[in-house]
Amino acid sequence: MKNEIVYKNPKTILNKGTGYLSGYTHSLNPYTGCSFACSYCYVRQMPVSLFRKQEWGSWVDIKQSAPILLEKELKKAKKKDKVTIFMSSSTDPYQPIEFKERLTRSLLEVMLQNQPDFLFVQTRSPLVKRDIDLLKQFKEKVRVSMTIETDLDGIRKSFSPNAPSVNARLKTIEELVIAGIPTQATIAPILPSSEDFPKKLLEIVNRVCIDDFFMGDGSGGKRTGRLGIEKKYAQLNLKEWYGPEAYQRVYERFKNYFSEDQLFISQKGFEP
Repeated sequence: MKNEIVYKNPKTILNKGTGYLSGYTHSLNPYTGCSFACSYCYVRQMPVSLFRKQEWGSWVDIKQSAPILLEKELKKAKKKDKVTIFMSSSTDPYQPIEFKERLTRSLLEVMLQNQPDFLFVQTRSPLVKRDIDLLKQFKEKVRVSMTIETDLDGIRKSFSPNAPSVNARLKTIEELVIAGIPTQATIAPILPSSEDFPKKLLEIVNRVCIDDFFMGDGSGGKRTGRLGIEKKYAQLNLKEWYGPEAYQRVYERFKNYFSEDQLFISQKGFEP
């Protein structure tokens, strides 16, 4: 898919944490739009996508003034109170364009100069490994959350063919952990997986968050429903994996391998 790239200069870069992210003082999105174009992405049903009238995944806006804005807004926010930042809530900070633009890296550099009290980095991209040198400097004030919805790459290809492979993500989690960076594997949203999924993660990480369409799309599953994802499950003869009770299957499997203080459900796994 060819991407339309637009450079923009927003008036602000730190947004107030609300709703699902109410545990954070701010959210931070280096880009608008996401070329991974996952079929189930709840952002497809948000105004930023609906009003664009272009196919989700076909465009990315680059907030080129973001580092300058962040330096100013972060200093101001820290003078008032503690600052906790979720990066990113509606885009992937390490999507392919980041390799060239290095915008997310520049934001990390700004935050290292005036550190927030906590930084949560949400991605599904192995490119995050490039910034291990910076992430290590945050010490315990950072957590990298690597999305890995399934251990079956065939399933991944059915739902998010433009996203990185399962193996690449597993290797990335391992490298982050070895580097000493607080890391979690985030099964969000849960997709059909094998019984061996918990064992594969147990070998490399000690913190797992499980989330689904119904807890995690910000509308009790209504946004996901409008995307027609249930039909995709039916086409794949996997309808038993779709529904508000499906996460229990994965949770029960993981309980056999991870302790209660290592396993988190939905919003609790994303909190500072």
